[in-house]
Amino acid sequence: MSKPDQPATPAHRTSPRSTGSVDVKMLELLVCPLTYGPLEYDCDENELLSKRAGLAYPVRDGIPIMLVSEARQIEDED
Repeated sequence: MSKPDQPATPAHRTSPRSTGSVDVKMLELLVCPLTYGPLEYDCDENELLSKRAGLAYPVRDGIPIMLVSEARQIEDED
């Protein structure tokens, strides 16, 4: 039995998990667990930044690790 063909959209060709990047739709839904503020994705460091909390949450294999205990402190850029 053959599987039905899936449309050839970019989402079906590569998944965020396989490339190690963050799904943009998921990023729109995520907030900092400490401040409930917005997050920014830093693709160079592969981290989600919470400027309000001064924390950077790691992204491992495309999965954001949203634990304050796993986050690293970031320096103020002001």
